[in-house]
Amino acid sequence: MKALICKNGKIETVEKTVPVIEKNTDAIIKVTLSSICTSDLHIIHGFVPLAKDGVVLGHEFAGEVVETGDGVKDFKKGDRVSVNCETFCGVCGFCKKGFVNNCINGGWELGCKIDGCQAEYVRVPYADNGLTKLPDNVSYENALFVGDILSSGYWGAELCEITKGDTIAVIGAGPVGLCAMQCAKILGAGKVIAVDIDKNRLELAQKLGFADFISEPENCEESIKEITKYGADAVIEAAGGENTFELAYKIARPNAVVALVAMYEKNQILPLPEMYGKNLIFKTGGVDAVHCKELVKLIAEGKITTDFLITHRFSFDNIKDAYKLFEEKSENCLKVAVEY
Repeated sequence: MKALICKNGKIETVEKTVPVIEKNTDAIIKVTLSSICTSDLHIIHGFVPLAKDGVVLGHEFAGEVVETGDGVKDFKKGDRVSVNCETFCGVCGFCKKGFVNNCINGGWELGCKIDGCQAEYVRVPYADNGLTKLPDNVSYENALFVGDILSSGYWGAELCEITKGDTIAVIGAGPVGLCAMQCAKILGAGKVIAVDIDKNRLELAQKLGFADFISEPENCEESIKEITKYGADAVIEAAGGENTFELAYKIARPNAVVALVAMYEKNQILPLPEMYGKNLIFKTGGVDAVHCKELVKLIAEGKITTDFLITHRFSFDNIKDAYKLFEEKSENCLKVAVEY
């Protein structure tokens, strides 16, 4: 089968053998659509120490079940599924608390420590946990981002402990940020303020109805104080830029939650003396993608959508071009869909 690997910091397409069932809880998925995540770029650039050299990249995908181990109870050959970006056993102490990112038997495996989805077929461990069946009215395109981008946006909003009517600021109007805005409203936010350096993305956030107010970073502190008086009730930092962490705690009101869902390439500084008395709560880390079934249900009911994220399509034969476009963010690219 064709596959895209990262070797010595470079991507290349290669021929690999089709994966097989290794444990009875595995499933083999025929990939129909995949996408490229900023985390894939982080692996290429050496910012993910856990990543295995030569691994098949990718963890955002949907497809069809072609084989299951005899321990898989909920899925069968022919099922249409979206796939969770996290591998989790469901029985360890962390999984039982919903902290699946920290599963002692998994975590971020696909496309990092084991072969991922940028191939014609992929082996998914703990399939009963990692797969979500798609209703007839939910297409592969509709469900492509359920297991990572949409889950990350929902998780970021959930971390904010939103109460009805809260004003939520979202830094970064990229794919995760846009999903976070949408999810914040589902969870009860009264107003959402989108912050980004990209005017096109800000306009899109407002056009889609996800953001009630938009602001560029340089005017952000003043703008948010005009809207809220004291600052945002919670801030979702989904940009991971050089100064966005600093901006996040500056625009939060005292006693607010700052949810950090971005992956940073450099260490960030927490200036505790400057922040003393502001009493902020910071929540950080990788997504706990535990709400995939609920998110698919919301898509099926027409209450949430990620269709707008697919701005470009490529065949797998042109996946290197897809990487180039996505990394450069040219042509107003949000996300690419790679077809197999």
